[in-house]
Amino acid sequence: MIIDDRHYDIIIIGSGAGGATLAGALSREGRSVLVLERGEAVEEGWQNRPRIKDEQWFGPDGDPFSPQTFYAVGGNTKIWGAVLERMREKDFTDLPLQEGVSPAWPFDYNHLAPYYDQAETLYRVHGKAGVDPTEPSRSKGFEHSPRAVMPFLEELREGLLRQGCQPYDLPLSWSDDERDPVGDAELCGLAHADTGNLHIRHKAKVLRLHVNPSGREVKRVETDVEGEIWLFSSDLVVLAAGAINTPAILLRSRSGRDPCGLGNRSDQVGRNLMNVQITSILQRSAAPNSGRYARSYGVNDYYWGDKNVSFPLGHIQAAGGVLQDALFAESPPVLSLISKLIPSFGIKRLASRTVAWWAMTEVLPDQENRVWLNKEQIRINYLHNNREAHDRLVYRWIDTLKSVEADPYTKVVTSEPVHPRGEAPLSVVGFACGTCRMGEDPAVSVVDATGKCHELDNVYIADSSVFPSCPSVGPGLTTIALALRMAETLHARLHS
Repeated sequence: MIIDDRHYDIIIIGSGAGGATLAGALSREGRSVLVLERGEAVEEGWQNRPRIKDEQWFGPDGDPFSPQTFYAVGGNTKIWGAVLERMREKDFTDLPLQEGVSPAWPFDYNHLAPYYDQAETLYRVHGKAGVDPTEPSRSKGFEHSPRAVMPFLEELREGLLRQGCQPYDLPLSWSDDERDPVGDAELCGLAHADTGNLHIRHKAKVLRLHVNPSGREVKRVETDVEGEIWLFSSDLVVLAAGAINTPAILLRSRSGRDPCGLGNRSDQVGRNLMNVQITSILQRSAAPNSGRYARSYGVNDYYWGDKNVSFPLGHIQAAGGVLQDALFAESPPVLSLISKLIPSFGIKRLASRTVAWWAMTEVLPDQENRVWLNKEQIRINYLHNNREAHDRLVYRWIDTLKSVEADPYTKVVTSEPVHPRGEAPLSVVGFACGTCRMGEDPAVSVVDATGKCHELDNVYIADSSVFPSCPSVGPGLTTIALALRMAETLHARLHS
């Protein structure tokens, strides 16, 4: 065992959206920051390459699966679609859904709005305000105009407008690096760090946290660095390993004092796992396309319901090309049989004649949906809820697509009797949240409103595991905004 002879102000575990943003901000404030990253730096343009399936988790049936998680500098942002949406005002409140009430956050949208502004600037978000009818209030517009979309998608947008829909340009993080244009946490978070204060350990898998005799402070972070066990120390420790690995680290840090895991006397660590319900829906395009293009626009006409129901249904998003969109890397059921039964040129042909959509619906927290450990193995128990709302969204959107296809002025898609569709499998965990939820009552939450663990004086969490609820839009921008807010909190604490 090797003890690092340097003591840091802050150790951050993970370099994804939360960890990289926090590390960059705190280093600029003159704080010595050590980032422990399980992966390493990857070459430019990695977003368009298949990820390495080097890990096995286990599902409710006990069968192993390869999760869609990515260990590298930048974390899962290296394979995200770069869509950075704000949660809506009502998403922060007690929100009635079809199957129950989505719980409120300990603060409202206005509290986080200034940090959303900062996050959009830092991540160079391109978009246009005032188009989406559900868009929350803003103090200013986007600093960068929307990215141009493929011509056939522009014509399809016109067809949607003729059907009364209100498509809007998805807010996309886009860098100014032509070699690696999709914005991610490395390019937009760590690239702005003070390199004199930032230290990154690659291939550093955090095993567990060790506390002082009182049990209130973490004094050492035990880490496997390329096969050697290291102990690192700091004044503050921030977990930013994601909604699955963050609770796994706390659960793995069990001891005689904390037999159920560190910070887990409430038995809430790992529970309340939420993951947006996602269904892919395919249209047939009238002419070939490249199959390689970014996501383009969204539709929120059914976000709060439709003409038949008053409960929220969710968000529609134009997927990227089938050969580029990271979600398709998991071969959702709509593509799985095709990918297994025909050679690669068949998939390319399919992609070139396809327009893909994602239908996304939020779910409710459930104590039985959780991350737990069987010895050292990560196990996930998970069943979607709020299913009727999601099914309504899917069928409502298919009806909309049929109307577009029947429009004689819309010539870029063809009318088909069936629109192939399939749900994203359990392995798609990029939208997971809730496993270390935020709240004022330590009996039913893991961290307080600032992200500090209730039971630990120097441990914070800066990823989507703190979300009390699961919005239909992705968690990326909210995670970044929370990290920028936490940077202010931790800087002030260290300064006092």
